[in-house]
Amino acid sequence: MQAEDARYLKRKVKGGSIDVHPTEKALVVNYELEATILGEMGDPMLGERKECQKIIRVKSLNANTDIAALAREVVEKCKLIHPSKLPEVEQLLYYLQNRKETSSTAGSKKGEMTGKLQDPPPYEGTELDETANINDIEDYIELLYEDIPEKVRGTALILQLARNPDNLEELLQNETVIGALARVLREDWKRSVELATNIVYVFFCFSSFSEFHGVIAHFKIGALVMSIVQHELKRHDVWVDELKKKSKAAEESAQAKKDFEKSFKKYQGVLKKQEQLLRVSYYLLLNLAEDTKVEMKMKNKSIVEMLVRTLERDNYELLILVVSFLKKLSIFVENKNEMSQYHIIEKLVKLIPCDHEDLLNISLRLLLNLSFDTDLRSKMVKLGLMPKLVGLLSNENHRLIVLCILYHISMDDKAKSMFTYTDCIPLVMKMILESPDERLEPELIALGINLACNKRNSQLVCQGNGLRLLMRRALRFKDALLLKMIRNISQHDGQTKNLFIEYISDVASIVKNSDDEELVVEALGILANLTIPDLDYELILKEYNLVPWIKGKLEPGAGEDDLVLEVVMLVGTVAMDDSCAAMLAKSGIIQCLIELLNAKQEDDEIVCQIVYVFYQMVFHEATREVIIKQTQAPAYLIDLMHDKNAEIRKVCDNTLDIISEFDEEWARKIKLEKFRWHNSQWLEMVESQQMDENDGVMYGDEGYSPYIQESDILDRPDLFYGQQGYDDGEMYDGVVTPEFMDDYGQVQNGDYVGQGGYGNRYNQDYDGFRPGSRVGFLPSGQAVDEYGQPVEVDQYGRPIGGYQYDNDVRGSQDEYGYGRGNYEY
Repeated sequence: MQAEDARYLKRKVKGGSIDVHPTEKALVVNYELEATILGEMGDPMLGERKECQKIIRVKSLNANTDIAALAREVVEKCKLIHPSKLPEVEQLLYYLQNRKETSSTAGSKKGEMTGKLQDPPPYEGTELDETANINDIEDYIELLYEDIPEKVRGTALILQLARNPDNLEELLQNETVIGALARVLREDWKRSVELATNIVYVFFCFSSFSEFHGVIAHFKIGALVMSIVQHELKRHDVWVDELKKKSKAAEESAQAKKDFEKSFKKYQGVLKKQEQLLRVSYYLLLNLAEDTKVEMKMKNKSIVEMLVRTLERDNYELLILVVSFLKKLSIFVENKNEMSQYHIIEKLVKLIPCDHEDLLNISLRLLLNLSFDTDLRSKMVKLGLMPKLVGLLSNENHRLIVLCILYHISMDDKAKSMFTYTDCIPLVMKMILESPDERLEPELIALGINLACNKRNSQLVCQGNGLRLLMRRALRFKDALLLKMIRNISQHDGQTKNLFIEYISDVASIVKNSDDEELVVEALGILANLTIPDLDYELILKEYNLVPWIKGKLEPGAGEDDLVLEVVMLVGTVAMDDSCAAMLAKSGIIQCLIELLNAKQEDDEIVCQIVYVFYQMVFHEATREVIIKQTQAPAYLIDLMHDKNAEIRKVCDNTLDIISEFDEEWARKIKLEKFRWHNSQWLEMVESQQMDENDGVMYGDEGYSPYIQESDILDRPDLFYGQQGYDDGEMYDGVVTPEFMDDYGQVQNGDYVGQGGYGNRYNQDYDGFRPGSRVGFLPSGQAVDEYGQPVEVDQYGRPIGGYQYDNDVRGSQDEYGYGRGNYEY
């Protein structure tokens, strides 16, 4: 067929069946469209047939609607329905009137949750009575070149087509449509909110499918939409400022009050239009943000700030979309930090709780992402979110998310005590005890474990029969996590610890007979925590024959580190009792601990607990002798005395102090080691400095001991004078000290002689020389004056006689006790 042969297009519409919409209050009219191209002579040249649907929404339908009148109105307005089908239309409308809402429609109402984002509805005012046809697309494109009203109509018709996914590919193949829409949006979006909304909505329909994202990126729609959003937010700020001014003025006069009311009414109208545009814009951006590179570009263009600012709105549908977008962004730490800068927690507080279930659920999910940050968690507590969250534990829709948030909050020690002032603990206990499952939800029991770390919380748990019920459930289901919660309760001093006495036999039975290592670890922890003075541990050890079991577990490699650690802690608790300590010492457990100490030197926890066992043992006279005389425990303690771990050093020091009191030999060794440690670092520093400066020349090959107590301190003049003031080559042997230098430092024929003047009197710097000295020494040891003449000196190098002082200064002395003033020889 040649193109010029085509002369006419014949369209034929054939009505079909009528059905009800599955989720909405609407009728679905099925019809068949047949298009035939006729030739010049009227003969059909090409024909195509297509199945189509038209949706007739009846929003006004309610329990009081006149069904017969509504059916007549539908038949009259819809030409696709033959008048003969009026009874069928009435029957369908009656069905819609009595049909219960499904979950999808229920989600649009407050108080019910759908769990998914709803597509934005058509904007009010742009819905047309006419039905768009894909074959008339060229006519719609022509409207885009007219004035604003025609552009709005044209875009509304194209939007009708775009909302049907079947038409998207066909629209995309028409390059003129997409290009024209992008051009009109770029040029005229400020002139009409309706026009901008329609065009952005069309591109949103394309953005719902990833394969069309390339086209949207080609026309740079994403960047343009972000500019639109930013502009609309600024406009809103201007509107709010104007309303505030008029609100203040309204208090002064009636005319101003009328003006304010008029402005407020107008504001509500434009606000509704703007929020529709914002919603469809954010939805478009959210779809495009599935590509992390595109999301990064949005982040750089301040999408986080825009979204957080929009949280101040009251439109539930818009807020759901904004919070969903923020939740997606919050998984990256940079975005989370930026949200914190814009005070997102303060803005989310007003949404928790709220009547809209979908909004509440997505807001809690955003809070959960933010609760990984310590500062944001503390801010949640300060802003009073904890009681609100606890109040939501009874809501099945949100219980799991709330448990996760509360678990994160309970990780902070300061926040644990805050739970005491809420109903959280009774609710958690109720959920634990009433859970039908054998294994509790991990989030629930994790929260319980953290709460039990606080003493006051543990007391609340144990009120009434709380502990009894927890123990019964833990023993019945062999629940290691629940037993961990009970173990945390057992660590607190006071009445709660005494409540465990009646359960000791049950716990000891788990230790001896259970094959579940996790369960045994927790049971051992409970026994180790029961430091009760009146408890007869000797009876427990004998009744359950635990000493051989403990000794076997202390063998290196006999169990996992967690189990070994708990066994050592149990030994430390049991060793508080005299008879138990003696029993353990006789069984050879101390030697096992020493071997374990060698094997686990890198594990600070195990080392610290073993040292604590030694500390407990040396308290008792029966075991003190065993520790000191029969084992090498004191030697190991000396080695650990300077461990990098502060807790290990502390326990070692306390244990060695006790050993020093009862054994003089070890006391001397301990004192010597402490002295060596105290001085070794300083001596090593001095030695290294001297060796670096003199390369070993000063002391030859002999060297000296690094410990001061191993050499004669009088042979170490360098420790008193250091090396300041000595130039290379000035000292000829190791016995020369600064006292054998005169004030002038001149060397002549190997002798030290003066150089005129009187040293410090003329502010000449002779550091290293003894102040007030006027005597030098020849290498032979003969003292000489500044002129090189022999002088008789005493044992301190002071001249004996020979100096004659002027009468006016005779008897005066300097700060060293030497005479001063003019003198003659």
